[in-house]
Amino acid sequence: MSSNSTSTVLASDTNPAPPASTADMIATKWALIKQEVDYIMTKPSKDVSSVNWMNLHTSIYQYYSAIPQRDISPRRDEIIMGCPNLHEYLTQYFITDVESLRGQFDNLQLEDESLLRYYAGAWERYSSGAKMISRIVSSIRINRAHYEIGEERYNQEVLEVHTLAFVHWKEINFFHLHTTLTSVILRWIERQRDGQMIDQGLVKNVVDSVVSLGLDVYEEHLEILFLDAAEKYYKPESQLSLAEGNLLHYLTKAGQCLKEEQDRADQYLPLGTRKKLLSKCEYMLIRPYSDLIWETFQRSPDFHKEEVLRSMYVSLSHTSDLERFRERFGEYVKMAGLAAVEILLGEKSEEDDSLDPTAYVDTLLEVYCKYSGTVTRSFCREAGFVASFDKACIEFVNRNAATGSSTTESPELLAKHADALLRKNNKMTESDLGVALNYVIALFKYIEDKDVFQTFYAVAFSKRLFLDVSTSTESEASMISKLKEVCGLEYINKLQRMFTDISLSKDLTDEFNERMQIYDDMNINFSIMVLGTNFWPLSATSNFIIPPEIFRPYDRFSKYYQTKHSGRKLTWLWNHSTNELRANHLNQKLIFLTSSYQMAVLLQYNTHDTLSLDELMTATGISKDILLQVLALLVTAKILLNEDVDQYDLNLNFKSKKLRVLLNQPIEAEVKAESSELLKIVEEDRQYVIQAIIVRIMKERKQMGIQPLIKEVVSHISKQFAPKIPDIKKVINTLLEDEYIERVDGATDTFAYV
Repeated sequence: MSSNSTSTVLASDTNPAPPASTADMIATKWALIKQEVDYIMTKPSKDVSSVNWMNLHTSIYQYYSAIPQRDISPRRDEIIMGCPNLHEYLTQYFITDVESLRGQFDNLQLEDESLLRYYAGAWERYSSGAKMISRIVSSIRINRAHYEIGEERYNQEVLEVHTLAFVHWKEINFFHLHTTLTSVILRWIERQRDGQMIDQGLVKNVVDSVVSLGLDVYEEHLEILFLDAAEKYYKPESQLSLAEGNLLHYLTKAGQCLKEEQDRADQYLPLGTRKKLLSKCEYMLIRPYSDLIWETFQRSPDFHKEEVLRSMYVSLSHTSDLERFRERFGEYVKMAGLAAVEILLGEKSEEDDSLDPTAYVDTLLEVYCKYSGTVTRSFCREAGFVASFDKACIEFVNRNAATGSSTTESPELLAKHADALLRKNNKMTESDLGVALNYVIALFKYIEDKDVFQTFYAVAFSKRLFLDVSTSTESEASMISKLKEVCGLEYINKLQRMFTDISLSKDLTDEFNERMQIYDDMNINFSIMVLGTNFWPLSATSNFIIPPEIFRPYDRFSKYYQTKHSGRKLTWLWNHSTNELRANHLNQKLIFLTSSYQMAVLLQYNTHDTLSLDELMTATGISKDILLQVLALLVTAKILLNEDVDQYDLNLNFKSKKLRVLLNQPIEAEVKAESSELLKIVEEDRQYVIQAIIVRIMKERKQMGIQPLIKEVVSHISKQFAPKIPDIKKVINTLLEDEYIERVDGATDTFAYV
């Protein structure tokens, strides 16, 4: 080492101060933690600020950081909370705190409301403080505990701080006070039952505090006593009220009591107690007298009154008798509907062999509206009563004195009523018409044979369209939309196509008339509707002789249409056509609104003043039975005179107050024949529907027994109509003959798809 080099020597004190032990450090840190814990545990939660929270968080974090990792002991009492001794500190703190509160309770000797308020306030401060401390400890402890002792072991052995605090409150404080506390709560609730006002919020706070100590604690020390108190209260109450003799008054009072108990449970009792409480009250108030209640109201003339029904419902709503009540109500509605139809038939004159559709539907609606309101007002549209009401409506709407055993009468009459509503001569406002159509749909939902309604409605709809007598396009579209909501798109597909045909026909007529302007001899306004055969339920007549006066436009349009649509065939529906004839033989300038049959007859009088029945038959080609009714209408209107048998003269002195005389009235024979023909069509269509369903099912299932097959067919078709079992078996035999299906060898009642 050179002479100019220097050296530095570092030396330590030979007697250093001993380092602070881990235990002393922990004790110091706990003292800091205790200061913050004291503040949090003694102040209401609203007075604890974020600063207090952070101070406690910092102190606990520093407490954990002071513990070396190597000091972690594997023993349970030393690893609880993730570090040694913290569990002991907190345990002793909570024990001391709760014992102090217990002493305060004993010294103050509080009673009634004062006791509840003091207890609720003390619990709120204690529980909220414990929960806050628990969140802080857990947020710091989780990372260290997982890191130091492993997650699985931590989850098994670490006890939450707030749980630790609640355990000591329960063992030291609640078990000491629960008898007094419970008796005060029960006295308060009895006062409320007697009509006095109580602080329900305070009761709820105390009850919630008991629930927080454990559901088993609540059930054993409060719930069971609460239910016993309810039983003791209502048993003499029910006997006294029933002894007064007014059963309706008793039911009203019992229902009010049940409603109050339900509200009471909702206000300050746990959800699980509500069911037990209502069951207990019903057992005391209703069940011992359910047979008496039922027998009394069965004989009561006031059974149908809504206030009686409401009282019955409230009283029986949670008893086994409710289903019997639903059935009784449904039977009552059914009988009311049947009786209403019988009264309607009794009021009908003997000469009138047909039933007015509007009167019939109004009768059904009167019953429907009355008891639908009852279901809403008296039973709050409870699902069971709605089902009973719907079942009753299905019965009296489809089977009553007017329909007999037929289920096709009601859908036919309902369709005719809807037709009357949607015609121009209906004087309803648009809003009233909308309401009336809603009622039609309400009854339509109960119709079993919806295919019958569909057929009759389609015919009436087609006539309204081509006769241009619909009240409005919007109303027609609205009705179709309502039917679609109930039955789907397929149900109204043809109706929508009819709308399309009418629109296309207007364009076609305009084009034809424009082209015909080149002819000087087209002095007739000729309007044509071309309707699709597959969508319009209309049939044509045969042997009708086209009058010469309209033959020229008829022939020209036929040729025009063939040039426009080559290969298509036109079938002329003369029996559905309408005409306007100008009368030139009278002093008045009158216009006759006629059918094509009437037109053909009247045009014969351009060259004759009198004609015989045979001459008119030969000239028009109309069958005798139809022609006689056509002539009868003209004679009734005094256009023709029938003074001699089978001889018809033109009335040259006819007079009318109206310039436009409506002669086109429905022919009774045609109406009856049409109705009968439509029902035949419905029956034929049903056979095809059943065939298609069976083939579809067998194609999917490959093999099936007859009973499961019939059951599945019924389930598929029941939304359209109510199929008869013999009809289904008949179709099965037809499919066997046509070799769509075959019998399985060795099993006569099992079929396989071919």
